[in-house]
Amino acid sequence: MDPKIPKPPSEAIELYNLFIHGVISRRAFMEGLQKFAVGGMTVAALAQALLPNYAQAQQVSKTDDRIKASYETLTSPQGNGSIKGYLVRPVSADTRSEVPTKLPGIIVIHENRGLNPHIEDVARRFALLGFMAFAPDGTTSLGGFPGDDYRGGQLFAKIDRQKMTEDMVAAARWLKARPDCSGQIGATGFCYGGGMANTLAVRLGTDLAAAAPFYGGPPAKEDISKIKAAILVHHGELDTRLATTWPAYDAELKAINVPREGYIYPNAVHGFHCDATPERFNKAAADLAWGRTIDWFNKYVRA
Repeated sequence: MDPKIPKPPSEAIELYNLFIHGVISRRAFMEGLQKFAVGGMTVAALAQALLPNYAQAQQVSKTDDRIKASYETLTSPQGNGSIKGYLVRPVSADTRSEVPTKLPGIIVIHENRGLNPHIEDVARRFALLGFMAFAPDGTTSLGGFPGDDYRGGQLFAKIDRQKMTEDMVAAARWLKARPDCSGQIGATGFCYGGGMANTLAVRLGTDLAAAAPFYGGPPAKEDISKIKAAILVHHGELDTRLATTWPAYDAELKAINVPREGYIYPNAVHGFHCDATPERFNKAAADLAWGRTIDWFNKYVRA
């Protein structure tokens, strides 16, 4: 965020959350910001502070010579026919032998606006830690992520949710079956992607080793018994609607003896891991949650 722009109030951040989740329109979002445009802060400056800045947040460049990345398209006969995604591997894994090294795989699932640059960056972060990562784009059937989150959210809302789920299941099975994958995969995601990581745990059963959903909705109670993967849950304390779902989910997982841990991060809001949206980003919580996620996947996916 520009240091010259004062920090927006929490009510403005919540307004952004409503906007980006499709509860209110862009016009309503901008009009709602007007009451916070005081003390020299304009509506445009407020919007700049709240909307994502992908370039500023990027941790691993797309041209980083330590990674090998490509866009891959796979078939999804039960979903929308096909789904495209971003596949990343560490170069170091494939320079020691003529045969690619088999790596544990991680499915990285976006929020409710498609495969934006931030999620691609997260996939690259996994690659630098010795995983192969695949980030599928749920908006593939309508042309893919259109370049900004608002239009991405509009596309996302038009796609049949059940078919999109089948696309994500197909993507996970495709990653697991690749000859350069060890056959052990995990799933993580954010918001919609967090809920989908939980859904993949239900749908894949023993084919998924672990899941680490960030602020995602839990599965239906009647489906939890199908989970075999080790579950690591992350919620922000101020994201009360989702944070309050953890105790019941925890109890259901405990009843079926599934390895699980859940954390509620103090003073963290929905989206606290996303460093592309600095007013939601909580560095302390994000760093701790990321470290726990890597440890979880090293324990249950790599092992």
